[in-house]
Amino acid sequence: MTLKTIKLIPEWAPQDTLWLGWPCVRAYWGAQFEPAQAQISQLVRALAPRIGVVVGVRSDGDMAKARQACGPDCDIRTVSMGDIWFRDTGPIFAQIDGALTGLQFAFNGWGGKYVMAGDEATGADMLAATGYAGVRHEFVLEGGAVDFDGAGRLMTTRACVLNPNRNSWTESQAEAALKHAFGVDEIIWLDQGLAGDHTDGHVDNIARFIEAGRVVCQTESGENDPNSAVYQDIQRDLETSGLDVISIPSPGKVLHMDGTLMAASHLNFVFANGLVVMPRYEAIYSEQARLALASALPDHEIIALDAGHVLTGGGSFHCISQQIPVQPAQQPPLEEMT
Repeated sequence: MTLKTIKLIPEWAPQDTLWLGWPCVRAYWGAQFEPAQAQISQLVRALAPRIGVVVGVRSDGDMAKARQACGPDCDIRTVSMGDIWFRDTGPIFAQIDGALTGLQFAFNGWGGKYVMAGDEATGADMLAATGYAGVRHEFVLEGGAVDFDGAGRLMTTRACVLNPNRNSWTESQAEAALKHAFGVDEIIWLDQGLAGDHTDGHVDNIARFIEAGRVVCQTESGENDPNSAVYQDIQRDLETSGLDVISIPSPGKVLHMDGTLMAASHLNFVFANGLVVMPRYEAIYSEQARLALASALPDHEIIALDAGHVLTGGGSFHCISQQIPVQPAQQPPLEEMT
């Protein structure tokens, strides 16, 4: 079938459903298993009054635990999943010829670093559960590696998308593939992601669109912020791209209990129909960031929830989520699309 028009739907547009992953592999999380579950259950309860929340689990046993923790105001579904990172393994929804459709991509465990059984099938299972058609592209891409404003712009990083552990392509080849898959006109390239980021530099940790042509990034916090130079480069590149750039404080230096650096970011927030939930890592910088984000998004309620235990798994709230927009008013009947 010939694809005529592709329209990406920005995350601040009305959403029907937000999928969230539930930690199911104790061996992966270790001592953080129950604490991470507790933080995600708080996220579910905060989101449920605004949006339909679907919590994805691996088994009926996981379903019972998630139901007890998350309460009655969410749906819980079993799907194939390695673990909770639905932003990267789930489909990215767009309108294709007016029909809401899930775009799927090959997934190789973030460049082969974390290959877990079930992750390859997550996208197909989510589409089967929701009843939407899908279009599959065979190049490797994670959803956290791209961000878009719904007005023809897509933002990504060279460190991740051009990494040879994903695809063997040049920048021009990557641009052509992304423009074809997403129907965008402009690719905005940033160079590096955060220090300690296992994803090789996902853009949803360093810059996020909040309106068409308007983007938020971070500035250093504290004297030992490991990403000071990276933040300066990001802001310069965004301004050079002609975007309206707003900056908020970073979390500063955030360490795992074993002393290793973690890729903490206040930008790993989720939109949910007028609500924005931002990850919180400590009292001072996170509150400053929340207030700055509230000033940038005056029509949204901005809340911050603790996310330090979730972060030990390698990501935060945006990383574990995947939104399904409200359907277009005039949607044709569903059909399998290739």
